[in-house]
Amino acid sequence: MDEDKKKSFTEQISSSFFKGLLIVVPPAITVFVVIWLFNLTENTIGKYLPAKLPGAGLLIVLVGIWIVGVLSGNFLSEKILGFFDNIIGKIPVVKFIYKSVKQVSKALFESDSMFKSVVLVPYQKSYVMGFQMLTVPEPIKAKLGDDYVCVYMPWSMNMTAGMNFFVKKSDVIYLDMLPQDALQFIVTAGTISTAGMMPTDLEKLKANGNVQS
Repeated sequence: MDEDKKKSFTEQISSSFFKGLLIVVPPAITVFVVIWLFNLTENTIGKYLPAKLPGAGLLIVLVGIWIVGVLSGNFLSEKILGFFDNIIGKIPVVKFIYKSVKQVSKALFESDSMFKSVVLVPYQKSYVMGFQMLTVPEPIKAKLGDDYVCVYMPWSMNMTAGMNFFVKKSDVIYLDMLPQDALQFIVTAGTISTAGMMPTDLEKLKANGNVQS
């Protein structure tokens, strides 16, 4: 009995630690990479500029990221990214985090993604914003029936973590928003305007006291 308790306690610690890694590592890596690129460009390209331009490194980093996006469909860039994927795919733990972040990013930013639409669903006498998934897993559908949809709710300030809810279709409010706009609203903790919502849905929420004017 004591051995089972010790094993359960150890498993809980391991599980919590791994969840912590999933939450902390992606944004930490992102911040580290951006700072590293900023310092690299400031120290290399910046010294060749005719005058000291504050923020030139950041501007170069942003333009560089934009160029990568433009060239993302290029054959050569796909080969390079494929080579990078293979290297990352051989590193324990890192490969899982990388693949998870990549899948979430693709789901949010590709037109044929697994996310069907942006929605609001009831949660603890309020509403939360999320993304309706294209399908409900068959084992769950077999138990709940066809009246439920799967909604993924990302956490504020961290798009790589969140929860899945199975909600009745009648309780779902659909929003006229692009996934990218909804993601901005969520990860910035609501500092982005709700102007992208459908007016009828906003009025409905205001009437229920869930959205402030």
